[in-house]
Amino acid sequence: MAALRGLRRLRGPRGPRGPRGPLPPPAPRRAAPGGPHPAAREPGVRVRFAPSPTGFLHLGGLRTALYNYIFAKKHNGIFILRLEDTDQARLVPGAAENIEDMLEWAGIPPDESPGRGGPSGPYRQSLRLELYAHAAEELLRTGAAYRCFCTPQQLQLLKKEALRNHQTPRYDNRCRHLSPEQAAKKLAAGARPTVRFRLQEGAQSFRDLVYGWTQHEVASVEGDPVILKADGFPTYHLACVVDDHHMGITHVLRGTEWLTSTSKHLLLYRALGWEPPDFAHLPLLLNKDGSKLSKRQGDIFVESFIRAGFLPEALLDIVTNCGSGFAENQMGRTLPELVSQFDLTRITCHSALLDLQKLPEFNRLHLSRLMNDEAQRSRLVRELQALVEEAYGEQLEDREVLGREYVERVLLLRKGHVSRLQDLVSPTYSYLWARPAVGREQLQIISGDVDAVAKLVLGLLEGHNVTLTQEALNKELKGLSERAGGVGYSSMMKMLRLALSGKQFLGPAKNKDQKWSCKPSLKRSSNIIGKTYW
Repeated sequence: MAALRGLRRLRGPRGPRGPRGPLPPPAPRRAAPGGPHPAAREPGVRVRFAPSPTGFLHLGGLRTALYNYIFAKKHNGIFILRLEDTDQARLVPGAAENIEDMLEWAGIPPDESPGRGGPSGPYRQSLRLELYAHAAEELLRTGAAYRCFCTPQQLQLLKKEALRNHQTPRYDNRCRHLSPEQAAKKLAAGARPTVRFRLQEGAQSFRDLVYGWTQHEVASVEGDPVILKADGFPTYHLACVVDDHHMGITHVLRGTEWLTSTSKHLLLYRALGWEPPDFAHLPLLLNKDGSKLSKRQGDIFVESFIRAGFLPEALLDIVTNCGSGFAENQMGRTLPELVSQFDLTRITCHSALLDLQKLPEFNRLHLSRLMNDEAQRSRLVRELQALVEEAYGEQLEDREVLGREYVERVLLLRKGHVSRLQDLVSPTYSYLWARPAVGREQLQIISGDVDAVAKLVLGLLEGHNVTLTQEALNKELKGLSERAGGVGYSSMMKMLRLALSGKQFLGPAKNKDQKWSCKPSLKRSSNIIGKTYW
């Protein structure tokens, strides 16, 4: 929760929003493929992540965005966020803002987007309707498209008839054969038609950068698709082609579910006289058991991982580690390493199996790395301070535990032991922040010499204001047990652990040579022991 509340503060302000001025004029048509994209303002790679804001960003979308981002940065290119919000009935309030916020949190912000603006805006398809209408009119003019007057009821009956005959439902292209006079008569009567694209036999093969040479003879298995709905909104097929062209997209990296539609899109490019971009279809991201990731799995949304305390570096690492595109399959890669090591030609056709049970280990590696960096450690200290305040609040009898020096020491002491900052405010580590409820009676079960041990330990704690290693502290405590008479070292340590933590057994420190400044922690230990014994 603290990470979510601090999201905008941590990532800093967004760039300026682009102007909402008039749409750019359509790029000129070209007959011959092979020249540069007309809308490319600058030479170089331009890619886009184009989700639909019908839900919040999930791991599958994050992975697609990441591959686009690292491909663009690998080639000093531009990464664009475009929101495909033409399905107005299914829009989820707040989803558009969530998608851009999650990309910012993950450290892969777009160069151009609805929030940042840019030269190819607007970056919401609902604000680009004039471009789609213009493209549709051009296709109607050349005969590559036609108006369809079939009602939803007619189309539903057509579908039911096909299913009754055990056939795959498809449009029968009946309006393709209307004469201009018949179409004009229906328009004059007030009919609101859709626009359908006239599929042609002989779809060209294309070379996908992942799947190789591919061809889908869409005209033989599909009816003519709707490209512009009666309300003036485009379908995906027209919108993605028009936008990719006008935004100068050079490479389309998208999910493999769109592979079979690409032949249809290439027919649209050819009908409009535009050069298509290169295509690279990414294999699916699946659960460990091979089942499909589903939005109904609430824990696959990026925001749920933020709430659970996972780092963006860990999420980026695991979604690339389980897939392909790199020479070696290794854990712990940072974003700059992902960019430098990425190779599009190494992406295979095999689905990526995601084992989220390994995520805590990925997070532990990246959390330890951040702890080693002084600037990042300072940020972690602030986040842990907020978590402690949120988790314990009024239970904090010693406000000193929120001090920077003490919190930083806790981080370093437990480095490598914890996977998330949240682990440090769990009941396992409550003794670090709140005084344990331990009475003299519990201590006397271990040894009857409670008073003698208490005096010796308090004398040791109050007499030190220096830096000790763990080894030196153990040596001091062993000497103390010898002076305590009949109390053995093991019993004395059990009493101390129980008094200070409420537990008789604690995990070992990772680095026994780590030096600690004693003043804050010894003062707190002295207070706890003093109030416990007397």
